[in-house]
Amino acid sequence: KKVKRSFLRNSEKCREPERGRNELIARYIKLRTGKTRTRKQVSSHIQVLARRKSREIQSKLKAMSMDQVTKDKALQSMAAMSSAQLVSATTIQNKLTMPGISQPPFPPAPGSTDFFQFWPGGVGQSRVTEDIKPFAQQPYSLQPPVVHPPVPGYDSTPTSLSPPLTVPAWQGRCIATTKLRLVEFSAFMEHQQDPDTYNKHLFVHIGQSNPTYSDALLESVDVRQIYDKFPEKKGGLKELYEKGPSNAFFLVKFWADLNTTIPDDVRVFYGVTSQYESPDNMTITCSSKVCSFGKQVVEKVETEYARFENGRFVYRIHRSPMCEYLINFIHKLKQLPEKYMMNSVLENFTILQVVTNRDTQELLLCIAYVFEVSTSEHGAQHHTYRLIKD
Repeated sequence: KKVKRSFLRNSEKCREPERGRNELIARYIKLRTGKTRTRKQVSSHIQVLARRKSREIQSKLKAMSMDQVTKDKALQSMAAMSSAQLVSATTIQNKLTMPGISQPPFPPAPGSTDFFQFWPGGVGQSRVTEDIKPFAQQPYSLQPPVVHPPVPGYDSTPTSLSPPLTVPAWQGRCIATTKLRLVEFSAFMEHQQDPDTYNKHLFVHIGQSNPTYSDALLESVDVRQIYDKFPEKKGGLKELYEKGPSNAFFLVKFWADLNTTIPDDVRVFYGVTSQYESPDNMTITCSSKVCSFGKQVVEKVETEYARFENGRFVYRIHRSPMCEYLINFIHKLKQLPEKYMMNSVLENFTILQVVTNRDTQELLLCIAYVFEVSTSEHGAQHHTYRLIKD
């Protein structure tokens, strides 16, 4: 233990370069995200990246117009590289002198699909909502697919005789499908000071938004990266995703605001409010499963009927009382002295929300919620992702 600590201070007592590098990477992840990754996990992930990089290079070598001797030399050079060198774009370019093979320098910039994609991005982001992705994802593709926002009135099939379709701007940019859209979601505590005065504190909040076509589409996270954080049995995330529809699945990373001075007495109400809208008149069922270490501990099921407002059907689950388990969980979480302790607990706490059509049992939306504690003076924050399976 002394050797490890000394190494982390000044790198003077590093016992072997490989272990030292992986330990530094693991420490970087811990410092930037609060998540613990062992040296073996880091090493394993680098090897996965290296194998993929090796396959891609070999494939490109075969396709390139060069003589066999040059190709053999390039393959021999590649075989002599370590996993870390294979992952490094600079090393590959220097050793193979292949300008066509490029990859972002280590660590990649935010938005790349490589090693640190689902850990914090660059420092000094101006956005209030932090763009921090919660899980490490295997790089199934070297470059993210370029998806252009739909252009209103443009039919992408030239020979089609069908009329032009206008896709709403929020589609692909919000938690929504063509059948149901989440408009607002909040979990809060409310204190009644007197009959006419209420003090309200938001733990988490997704506010109403009106995105435009110029706004970026939601980023994607591979659903397999979070299977272990939700139940695996019947009704779990894996089974639901396999049944589909795949475009109904989303991930929300919350930075919860626990910094409140509201006194916790008998006049405090803990509640959850959510609102949805749809072009269809139906009855929806909303199931919320609270999970600890991937196991369901409590489930709340609510039914809501449609109200027709401003040309659409609105579903409001207003001031639904928070369950006793969640209230006690918040109390115990707030008693922890340090935020890193709270985050350590929250790493194994998730909520899976499933909205279905009560009559047809069709899945309309499935939202996976993961949590950390907010350190921002702006209070609760969140970031939303589409869940995909490459």
